[in-house]
Amino acid sequence: MNQTIENLIKHTAVRDFTDQTITNEQKNNLIAAAQHGSTSEFIQAFSIIEITDSNLRNKLADITISSPHVREADTFYIFVADLHRQASMLRANKMNLDSLKNMESLLVATIDTAIAAQNMATAAESMELGICYIGSIRNNIKQVAELLNLPDFTVPLFGMTIGVPKFKNQLKPRMPKQNQIATNSYDEESFNNLNDYDNTVKNYYLNRKSHPNDNSWTEKNLDIFKHIRRPDVAQFLRNQGFSLN
Repeated sequence: MNQTIENLIKHTAVRDFTDQTITNEQKNNLIAAAQHGSTSEFIQAFSIIEITDSNLRNKLADITISSPHVREADTFYIFVADLHRQASMLRANKMNLDSLKNMESLLVATIDTAIAAQNMATAAESMELGICYIGSIRNNIKQVAELLNLPDFTVPLFGMTIGVPKFKNQLKPRMPKQNQIATNSYDEESFNNLNDYDNTVKNYYLNRKSHPNDNSWTEKNLDIFKHIRRPDVAQFLRNQGFSLN
């Protein structure tokens, strides 16, 4: 196993950072790593916004509610799925925008953005920095878009806090391969036989050093999906120009 794979396997979210700053050279390397991720047909359908204004950072932290490290981390980026450049090109050439509006184009932009972010996360952890994805900016996706002056055909997908770790959580046990990996066909029986994994996760939560609780993986998922989450996102996407067809 090489160092890159070792770093990937040791990944854990970091929510406690020291006061140590990230250098401009480190930031440039993080951005370069993000920009060189795979991208569908070289569309490069993402943008990254660094939040340096403390007032803006506090407003975004308020939206995330449960993410105090959004205020405290040295660096905070917002990752934006972005087809506005393509919209501008099409408009400048008096071409129809229907090709940007459909679900496939939105998926392309979302995947491009996620790949860029994961490249940045991998680069950060190779520098012994810690990261945490902040999906909770979507708690009020419309307000985030307004705060960032986002134009049409853009979607703020998530944030990422980055800093020097003060404390790292214990590694969460991932699914056994038989629950997630198959050959040639979806394995309904193996993928849904979660008893052993539920016991492993429950034991992890009961014995972890910070915020122990009594939950299995199934119980956690039932709690997450018992309500419709962020129902305003679909209408926001339509308002941004996407038809979702």
